[in-house]
Amino acid sequence: MIGLTVGLAVLVGVSLGLLGGGGSILTVPLLVYVAGMDAKVAIATSLLVVGVTSVVGAFSHARAGRVQWRTAMLFGASSMIGAYSGGQLTRFIPGDALLVAFAVIMVATAIAMLRGRRSTGAGAPQRRMPLVKTAAIGLALGLVTGTVGAGGGFLVVPALVLLGGLTMPAAVGTSLAIIAMNSFAGLAGYLSVMRIDWAVAAMVTAAAVAGALVGVRFADRINPEVLRRAFGWFVLVMASVVLGQQLNPIVGYVGVALTCLVPASAFACNHIAACPLRRALNRHTVTAAAT
Repeated sequence: MIGLTVGLAVLVGVSLGLLGGGGSILTVPLLVYVAGMDAKVAIATSLLVVGVTSVVGAFSHARAGRVQWRTAMLFGASSMIGAYSGGQLTRFIPGDALLVAFAVIMVATAIAMLRGRRSTGAGAPQRRMPLVKTAAIGLALGLVTGTVGAGGGFLVVPALVLLGGLTMPAAVGTSLAIIAMNSFAGLAGYLSVMRIDWAVAAMVTAAAVAGALVGVRFADRINPEVLRRAFGWFVLVMASVVLGQQLNPIVGYVGVALTCLVPASAFACNHIAACPLRRALNRHTVTAAAT
């Protein structure tokens, strides 16, 4: 199972390199359900894996001029405080509760990915983020990351785009620097209360770093919208699996079924003229145009 874990860890790195996030969303379930780690140990290990991989990805993006270091330092400083505090808080939270919270973060992340996010054009001006708001948001995101090991890139990237006015390429690169800071701060909080298997962590980290290098290389060659939506549906499936494992198998089966049903129905209605939902959408479009 360690070999399978290491092989799948490459996908973690590819996700970080391509999307600027998603590492912990994949790493924690991988370590819990494939490698068989305890929930808290898996979260701590994932923080190491994602932190090192993010450093590699950030410098790769920096060479292409896609990292705003001032914003990264400003945002990351406050989020590190939250991340370390979150790691400390885990001593009072059961492992099963952490996994349920992790699944909830996965669902929120997937919905945000499927809804999309506003991006600024390549030539748009880069405005500076308000200091107080930046510190507050960084602290909150860091607390989430340090506690459940998730909520990094897919929350940081929209914040950088919407509040900081960064372009999407710059937001992805900058988010990796922030994720690295968050991850290492959260890991420090965890290591004060537990130990991890450094040998397994090193192997998984090396595989993820290799994947990140591949992801960064192809970041400009793959349609980001298609990739984002596909990954969003995948994260929903993974969240259903985690909830099924931690709560009840029926919850997992229902979640997976609904996750598969929605995109399948949308695909069918886009290709079948007799689909009633398609006719309803067409009527809504005509009405909106007339008004």
